[in-house]
Amino acid sequence: MIAVQSSIAHLFPVPRSLEVLGEPGPAPDAPVEVHVDPDLPEQGYTLVRDADGTRIGHRDDAGLRYARQTLDQVRADPELAGRAVRVRDWPDFPVRGFMLDISRDRVPTRRTLRRYVEILAAARMNQLELYTEHTFAYADHAEVWARASPLTADDMRWLDALCAAHGITLVANQNTLGHMERWLAHDRYRDRAESPDGFTLGGHHRSPSTLQPTPDNAEFALALVRELADTVRARRVNIGADEPWELGKGRSAADAAERGLGQVYLDHLLRVATPLLEDGYEVQFWADVLADHPEVAEALPAAGLIPVVWQYDGPAHARAALDRATPEQREQWAADGFDMEPLAGGFRERAKSLTSAGRPFWVAPGTGAWNSIVGRLGNAVENLVDAAEIGREHGAGGYVVTTWGDHGHVEPPPVTYPGLLYGAAVSWCLDSNRDVDPAAALDRVVFDGPGLGAALAAAGSVADLVDAPLLNGSVLASALFGSEDAPAVAPEALAEAERVLAGAADALANARPAAADGDVAVRETAQAVALARFAVALLAAGGITALTPAAAGELLHRLDALVVEQRACWLLSARPGGLDDSIAKFAPLRSALARRAAQ
Repeated sequence: MIAVQSSIAHLFPVPRSLEVLGEPGPAPDAPVEVHVDPDLPEQGYTLVRDADGTRIGHRDDAGLRYARQTLDQVRADPELAGRAVRVRDWPDFPVRGFMLDISRDRVPTRRTLRRYVEILAAARMNQLELYTEHTFAYADHAEVWARASPLTADDMRWLDALCAAHGITLVANQNTLGHMERWLAHDRYRDRAESPDGFTLGGHHRSPSTLQPTPDNAEFALALVRELADTVRARRVNIGADEPWELGKGRSAADAAERGLGQVYLDHLLRVATPLLEDGYEVQFWADVLADHPEVAEALPAAGLIPVVWQYDGPAHARAALDRATPEQREQWAADGFDMEPLAGGFRERAKSLTSAGRPFWVAPGTGAWNSIVGRLGNAVENLVDAAEIGREHGAGGYVVTTWGDHGHVEPPPVTYPGLLYGAAVSWCLDSNRDVDPAAALDRVVFDGPGLGAALAAAGSVADLVDAPLLNGSVLASALFGSEDAPAVAPEALAEAERVLAGAADALANARPAAADGDVAVRETAQAVALARFAVALLAAGGITALTPAAAGELLHRLDALVVEQRACWLLSARPGGLDDSIAKFAPLRSALARRAAQ
């Protein structure tokens, strides 16, 4: 066998076994033989190319699809095309999914959804979920989605057909307990709230977000899931049920005190899930409540109900953020009832209640894109590998890469791509893809040309460069959106961040990706980099109160121009509904700059 490392790196994902032999490959017109091999694992394939021709063995339709994909890549590679090769390959995780948040203002256009599907197919991911709170056009609830440019039933049926054609399962995803604030804000639904007058979290008053755990509310939530699920062919749904902040603190407080918060949660979960299980659905739900209530894990039904363990900070990044926390932050966490230390244990700690109970589960890491402006690539890589290691160790049936949209989802689609592609690679085969270069993979698989991948990877490195680790976010986003958790950043770190971002901006000015949406991706990425550079400038100035009125005025004009371009870039890939709400997230910063400029 001859090692051809440069060519191996050109295959994506890298196969678990690739032999490059010291003999010629097949002639251009040599036959391709295909046969079923029942001894292969699910979705597995073998590919042999030698002087006699090409032979493909496959376990199932998915294995044949992936074999042909590898064959295309080998034929296109100048070093491998003329060589004899043997490939044997199959995935670590049967389900390799992507979950896109469409409820934090940014609802993608059909063109954008098609692009995501094409990327998922190229990366061998086989499930897509669109996380929904209020952005599906439910028949009897127009007041909730009227201003959101929601996906319609026709949109979902179109997308379902598109996914099916690419070997991808489209899964209906609708939250059913927490994160229902967009519903509870309306008078018609307010009485469904656990705490109709709102609640306090992190020292701030918040609008009601959690349904009261009643049979009527379970029927209400179940009806939403069923209406959405009726638009797709999959017999799998995600009912959310995560982060019910108010649960047991409002109308259910007496019940929780008597029977335990975990039992109250489990009752609501099963009221929604059991009818779906009886209808033949597999039911995913987020497993964060189980981390604090292991008794719930032990009481779950034996089959069909899939806990999805999520964790979005790599263990080392979480440890660094926790070590930098101020006494005031720690006091606030304690006041809110949060034990943050387990985050430094990564997926092993987050899944402990399930592993202790011997319950199967899926893992859900993140792209590191949200709350970041340009991504947190170092954290994403650590988080994605951690999920793959722990998921594989415990036989997890699914690995779902998530991307969220906190604070108005200002990050455009390209910022999600590095984490998405890397997660796809390590969920296919961790051992052979751990060292995949996200930049090179992006240029080959997504952009069809050099430059843009390197710019995205460089920009995504800045969160680590500023040496200000935060949980679930970057100091760059904190600077723009007024987080009180933002730590001070050393001047030399900010100078290095500006240098890297300036280099990314220069690279983008010269990038010419051949992909059909390459021009859109370049413009959206350039806008994200410009916003990040603005955040660096604000941090370097020491904050708004340290600015002279003249300096504040200059930054104000710069921000106004950025907001104009943000609006234009938004409409390149997202629907107009939600745009004003997202742009409004910049209002506090703009007001503060205006006040300082006027002094």
